[in-house]
Amino acid sequence: MPTLPLPFDQDRVREWTQQFPTPFYVYDEAAIRKNARRLQDAFAWCPSFRNHFAVKATPNPHLLEILAQEGFGSDCSSLPEMLLSEASGISGERIMFTSNDTPASEYAHARKIGAVLNLDDISHIDFVDRHAGLPELVSFRYNPGPLRQGTGNAIIGNPEEAKYGLTRDQLFDGYRQLKDRGVSRFGLHTMVVSNELNASSFVSTARMLFTLAVELLETLDIRLEWVNLGGGIGIPYLPDDQPVDLEAVGQGVHEAYDELVVPAGLDPLGVLMENGRVITGPYGYLITTAIHHKTIYKDYVGVDACMANLMRPGMYGAYHHITVLGKENAPHDTVVDVVGSLCENNDKFAIDRNLPSITAGDLLVIHDAGAHGHAMGFQYNAKLRSAELLLQEDGRTRLIRRPETVNDYFATLEHGPLTELLDSTSR
Repeated sequence: MPTLPLPFDQDRVREWTQQFPTPFYVYDEAAIRKNARRLQDAFAWCPSFRNHFAVKATPNPHLLEILAQEGFGSDCSSLPEMLLSEASGISGERIMFTSNDTPASEYAHARKIGAVLNLDDISHIDFVDRHAGLPELVSFRYNPGPLRQGTGNAIIGNPEEAKYGLTRDQLFDGYRQLKDRGVSRFGLHTMVVSNELNASSFVSTARMLFTLAVELLETLDIRLEWVNLGGGIGIPYLPDDQPVDLEAVGQGVHEAYDELVVPAGLDPLGVLMENGRVITGPYGYLITTAIHHKTIYKDYVGVDACMANLMRPGMYGAYHHITVLGKENAPHDTVVDVVGSLCENNDKFAIDRNLPSITAGDLLVIHDAGAHGHAMGFQYNAKLRSAELLLQEDGRTRLIRRPETVNDYFATLEHGPLTELLDSTSR
């Protein structure tokens, strides 16, 4: 089993655990910044390129501030995500509000702060107009359905079966309606894959949107300001997977732009994306301690983290590499399931995994947890969500989210005896 690099060693993590009991997350600021700049450089040929970081991936304002400093916008799907963006220095049209089944109050807030409304359904034209008023700039989310059959994956599904976006006919009808109602600025968005490792997929998406941009100009005299290719660039969770060549994606999109956009007289046309996972995913780690070893029909290593801390393995059967600190070079000669304490049998970080012999007190690092990790936490079994740390560029470590407490868990309950019990427990 290959040894994957880490930005820390066992001694450093032991120091952290003196102040922050496991489990906790740690994010590598230097690596996140470097990766953000790499994506920007890959699209440097497009002066108006901007990646709107998918806030749902890692909704922590300390991380959003870092990305805002690197020139990123944000992609939001709820009021709290918009508030996080605003608090992190991201404002106006640097916020894309892409939401479905959205309450009127959230559209109203998006209008108030000048965020881009990216409408998910043709009926939302009337809904927004009635409750918030249509802004000057509106975008639609396009669902190509059978025109991109077989391009989806387990996370987002095939486009024809996905709940998101407008059909092709609805798209053209929607732009006609917007134009008739006085909307004067237009964008176009799609999102057809998630965690995709095939670079050509993103070039195909760009070609699809560039072609639509030309057709909208020719049929409706609508000139798009930008197209948003969505996100979905994956990361190599499996040790043998290869990372997406961001430079190849940028070059392929550039070639499609020169072929389709420039001859149609649409240059300059902005190119946006909304990647989250590829930006922070490889640079976040869940640190957990082995506390039990059980042998029945299989061997189990029990750790103090559980599916409530990282649900991707239980939800998708997703692979996350595991390093046992201090045993990186030891033989991986035991086969175990690494499990948590949740009362669900899918609460497993690894199944039949070859690992070094693990004893109670060993520290395990679960890799590639920097996106859709802490964010997907929950409180079933009254589990408390863990802390998040930032390993700063200067080498120091900073707490960016404290661990939840029992008081946090009960904070929304109105119950006198429970309040008294908590008060007496804290004294």
